[in-house]
Amino acid sequence: MPSIPSALEITQDIVRMDTRNPPGREIECANYLGDLLSDAGLEVNAYEFAADRTSLVARIKGRGVKPPICFGGHIDVVPLGTKEWSVDPFGADIIDGKLYGRGSTDMKAGIAASVHTALKLAEDGKRGEADIILAICAGEETGCEGSFYLSEVGALGEAGAVVICEPTSNYPVLGHKGALWLRVETKGITAHGSMPEHGENAIYKAARSVTKLADYDFNIAPHELLGSATLNVGTIEGGLNLNSVPDHTEFTIDIRTLPEQDREKVLSGIASYLGEDNKIHSLVNVNGVHTPHTHPWVREVFGVLGGILNEKIEPRGAPYFTDASALTPAYGNPPTLILGPGEMKMAHQTDEYCPVAHIEQAAEIYEILARSWSGI
Repeated sequence: MPSIPSALEITQDIVRMDTRNPPGREIECANYLGDLLSDAGLEVNAYEFAADRTSLVARIKGRGVKPPICFGGHIDVVPLGTKEWSVDPFGADIIDGKLYGRGSTDMKAGIAASVHTALKLAEDGKRGEADIILAICAGEETGCEGSFYLSEVGALGEAGAVVICEPTSNYPVLGHKGALWLRVETKGITAHGSMPEHGENAIYKAARSVTKLADYDFNIAPHELLGSATLNVGTIEGGLNLNSVPDHTEFTIDIRTLPEQDREKVLSGIASYLGEDNKIHSLVNVNGVHTPHTHPWVREVFGVLGGILNEKIEPRGAPYFTDASALTPAYGNPPTLILGPGEMKMAHQTDEYCPVAHIEQAAEIYEILARSWSGI
């Protein structure tokens, strides 16, 4: 029987697969991982929310004494950016103890570590109290389309705990903010630039709105871990040419919400605040998550990680959103931790890398958590 590939080997294999989103095309990566898992005896199902946009749900069957534990994350990666890389972004080269490549940190190393863990547990052949699930998702970087689709089609079932394998340097993180991304249009009437009185300037309307947003107050107290809700105007575009009155302008808003905020109320509040001259389109709308550090399973994990990382574990939050935005509510809001290899600061960076030691350590951690949860 062939030996199980290491977490490092799986990471290298899938970093070499180009899953940049857009366009995505996660199918090659999903097929590779699905074959590994199904060949090891796991139940594997594939789901496409669009052509070649493939997510997987894989399962090691337990005895059903308690609800499953789910290890989740995504296999799409962001574009390379305009800055030239000093290494092959799809080479998965190891240099000075670091594995380089787009997606190495965010978050193919975490996916690989969870897959390796599942392969190892399947090889053991022991049937624990609970199922162990892998939710390997497409399309996270542009709004968790893959994980929301898994929820919509009823592919997930139940879970008693969720581990999102995003980069945290293997430090357990208790939650993250939600995201509400908006595109705002203002319209006017075009006219010759020498006779602006005959037109209506859409850029002026947008400028007034953007300036007004600088003073927007969410009127909510900061979260104990995640801080305050935030708003940022990221892009603005408008105008026909220099010597015409512009009749159309668009700008975008990135709002990061707290877990307890009602995002529909935030959206209606922004619309009311800006007024009827602004037409608002919702682009991404995902919720935040937070599990109290007093939860018994969280306290257990903190104890385990304190010994492995050789430090006292304190409650922390993450600035980014994850597939937990879709998976955790779909599973009935079980306790959720974000915990994976790679450094947060390396996500989306040129010359992205993941320390090799993180990958091996993550696989060790996931195996301990899976065995502890399922009693094997």
